[in-house]
Amino acid sequence: MSTDPRFPYETEHEVRFRDLDAVGHVNNVVYATYCEQCRVRFLDEALDEPATDLGVVVAHIELDYRSPIDGLGTARVTMEPGSVGESSFELTYEVTYEGEVAATGSSVLVTVDRDTGESVPLPERWRAVFDPEV
Repeated sequence: MSTDPRFPYETEHEVRFRDLDAVGHVNNVVYATYCEQCRVRFLDEALDEPATDLGVVVAHIELDYRSPIDGLGTARVTMEPGSVGESSFELTYEVTYEGEVAATGSSVLVTVDRDTGESVPLPERWRAVFDPEV
């Protein structure tokens, strides 16, 4: 757990009718979209740059589904940093709906050179955001 006051970072997401599958549950891929929206908002705020300008790609994402989101309402995503590597960082997520944990997961993002697509070292100012102990 981070002791940084920015964490856990939380966002709320309207569950839209279009998010539901044929049985009235939020489709599994939509959970990843909720996490993505949380991540992008955080990166925009914490790094003070649009996420589209950062040169970051998702290398890995995993989600464990705990309970269905079954209807319209508001989902909440709580995000915290995980491990920080030379050119990558991990973010962990918890998706809740009506007070119940609906999913947990994580993603690993890698910093890349926008021209070559090769990984590059994580900028030190980013490292300070994702690993406040540094």
